[in-house]
Amino acid sequence: MRDKVNRPEKSFAFLRAGTALAVAAALAFCPVSVKSASAFEIFGMKFFEKEEETTSVIDPVNYTLTLNPGTDDDDLRQAIENTARLKQDEGTPVSGDLGLVIKARDDRDRILAALYENARYGGVVNVTIDGQDLDSLPPSPEFGRRGPIPVTISVEPGPVFTFGDVAFSGDAEGRNPADYGLVSGARADSTIILKAGEKVVVDLKAEGRPLAKLIERNATADHKTRTVDVVIAVEGGPVAPIGEVGVTGTKTVDANFVQRYSRINAGQPYSPEALTKAAERLRTLGVFSSVTIREADKLAPDGSLPMTIEVSEGKHRYFGVGAQYSNTDGIGLQGYWGHRNLFGEAESLRLEGSVNRIGESDLGNLDYSTAILFSKPGAFGPASTFNASLKASIADPDAYKAFTTTAAAGVSVELSDRDTVSAGGELMWSDVEDAFGKNKYLTASIPIEYVRDTRDDKLNPTEGYRLLINAKPSYETYRGTFFSSFEGAITGYQALGAEDRVVLAGKLSGGTIIGGNELSDIPATRRFFLGGGGTVRGYGYQEISPRNSKDKLLGGRSYVAASAEVRIGVTETIGVVPFIDVGTVSTDEVPDFRDIRAGAGIGLRYATPFGPLRLDVAVPLKKYPGGTSFGVYAGIGQAF
Repeated sequence: MRDKVNRPEKSFAFLRAGTALAVAAALAFCPVSVKSASAFEIFGMKFFEKEEETTSVIDPVNYTLTLNPGTDDDDLRQAIENTARLKQDEGTPVSGDLGLVIKARDDRDRILAALYENARYGGVVNVTIDGQDLDSLPPSPEFGRRGPIPVTISVEPGPVFTFGDVAFSGDAEGRNPADYGLVSGARADSTIILKAGEKVVVDLKAEGRPLAKLIERNATADHKTRTVDVVIAVEGGPVAPIGEVGVTGTKTVDANFVQRYSRINAGQPYSPEALTKAAERLRTLGVFSSVTIREADKLAPDGSLPMTIEVSEGKHRYFGVGAQYSNTDGIGLQGYWGHRNLFGEAESLRLEGSVNRIGESDLGNLDYSTAILFSKPGAFGPASTFNASLKASIADPDAYKAFTTTAAAGVSVELSDRDTVSAGGELMWSDVEDAFGKNKYLTASIPIEYVRDTRDDKLNPTEGYRLLINAKPSYETYRGTFFSSFEGAITGYQALGAEDRVVLAGKLSGGTIIGGNELSDIPATRRFFLGGGGTVRGYGYQEISPRNSKDKLLGGRSYVAASAEVRIGVTETIGVVPFIDVGTVSTDEVPDFRDIRAGAGIGLRYATPFGPLRLDVAVPLKKYPGGTSFGVYAGIGQAF
């Protein structure tokens, strides 16, 4: 394979190690500097960690740097400065005089690559060390200075080049270069050329050609016309189906289950997208610390492509704790223990418990819950999962006090990579004291749910949406009453700007309960309330509700709620989020919108590998008499 840029010799004088395209590719995907700060630790996770110096530099040589980017273009100047390691490591000694020379030569190549990335193919980079030209130095230089050695880097960026003639050959012939960003007359950034060659190969593989490869990627700069001619040649290879699929690395997980659950089967068309999704699917089981799908480098005698699923099992038993805080709801603590591979096919068992409203109520009025959760992936085919649970809780919010036990079982089926449907059965017994007095309920339900999820990131999405629709037909046995609840919610996300530093996020949800002779025929735990960190911030938990003449909270048959956030990234890890939440709850089956409540505030986010840490402060825009004046909410994950 050829991958190069052709230029006149005088302009090529300072390109020494590798091609500029290769260096540009490395720069495009490698950070050039990392700055550290002080550290603190929560539950074993370190934040703002500063690494201690563990090794000393051999034969330390100090230097001073003069860097002249040679341009008034702020973006180009920043690209040059960010590329130069001598600039990034300024103040840190290098190892020996030769080490300084090596680092300077590397910076020269890196700066040239940065110029190529910005379509400057006529650029020249001059470097002197201790007043001597870099190319005139002997193989083993000795500068003999006691003080810092002066280094000067002078850059002449040259003019911006545009694309001239673009040709695709081999199995890429006939494709439209414009579809790959190669448009005659457009700015000829080297990164566009690199990505174009890679995308042609990806597209050919997506057509079922697993052995597609790039055989030539050639760029020729013409300094008279200031244009760059590009030639990209690709060898597609034959169309081939998937062949024999092997599994290696399993210990306690059944290898046949791994192959079935991956949904990669011999004879199906080759698809890189399907392989990527298969690896992601296996990772979500939680039993593997790593998953790699390796393709053979040649076809089998029958013309198929063998492949191997390589896995490494992680720890199957786990435990953990969690916490959240709200000034209106107090402190909540959770603990859990689980096993990810109970019977050898990634069956999951989880025991969990929580205590909430600590500090907001006395010990006798706290909220307690415990649950046993079981899940068996691939129960009725690789796209299905069987779930069962047994839960018990004591809840004592302002609206009611309830002791509840719930048994449930059901099946969820992936209709596609984005669509999931689930259905099952549920039996709930509850002992409730509320505005209607003391009542007991035994309710049988058939929950049905559909979810469509197109978000790019489940923990911190920047684009896409999530749509949820559910129905829960129910029969209350003690009263012989039928009722059904219906709910829907959609959340959407749209990033703005080249680096997705601003994300607009919105949520709209609503629900209704149909049936039941009186509101009291419906358990309080099934009625609708709003307010708190998960719905309308600024109000207390379940504070938004219809009330009787004694100002007792009743809960409602219907609700509508909406939220809007502007998530602004201040740095790579810190963000601020102004937001507003609005909601209404009604005793009618259709919201009457007579009492609309809204809360507004601002939040702080700190990005971590397990999701953003969240701190929100909100005030009610229409406060209840004697109600909450403000809300402070802390937890893990975005509000929605």
